[in-house]
Amino acid sequence: MKAILYDWGGANVWLFHLVNNLRGSYLDRIMLLGTRLGDHGNFPLYLALLAVAGVWALGRTPPEEPGRYRLRATAWLTAVAVFGAAYVLDGWLIGWLKPLFDFPRPLLALPAGALHVVGVPEYHHSLPSGHASFAMVLAAGVWPLLGPGGRGTAAAFVLWVGLSRVSLGAHFPADVLAGYLSALAVVLLVRAALTAMGKRGAGP
Repeated sequence: MKAILYDWGGANVWLFHLVNNLRGSYLDRIMLLGTRLGDHGNFPLYLALLAVAGVWALGRTPPEEPGRYRLRATAWLTAVAVFGAAYVLDGWLIGWLKPLFDFPRPLLALPAGALHVVGVPEYHHSLPSGHASFAMVLAAGVWPLLGPGGRGTAAAFVLWVGLSRVSLGAHFPADVLAGYLSALAVVLLVRAALTAMGKRGAGP
């Protein structure tokens, strides 16, 4: 089963080398930045930015349009709630899955000298990628608020963070994909639960 779902018949390692072998000091700096932006420790900062953006957006809504204001306020409050709740649940899930699988990181799984590692060397708990997961929680959490340009930027951010983990030698592509999927499932579950609670609270 692992050979199919994780190794992908050898494609997982092949894709890792394809990305990891692209080297350059400028590229390394870009990838290090992507990893820093995708660190779950940035949650308070992103939450604060989301709250400020919500206040600014609501402040631009004409006061003579109460219906529109109510809809926008609900959308922003829901996004903040989804992001916060999904962050907590996703953190719990990642913390449970990593030691459960305990897959080796590329530095331990591959022969010495077969890869490039930038940053702090890590050896264990490779699946799933916490950085990729957090990036997805952020992007999927605010997705309903975004227009086409914003959604393109969010998708690029998620891809950037995921690629950075492979480029820096911290994760295999399968780890990144697992982080994306687990986080997306958590966000969709949280949003569905909050939506159902909101409808129940609104009454008939």
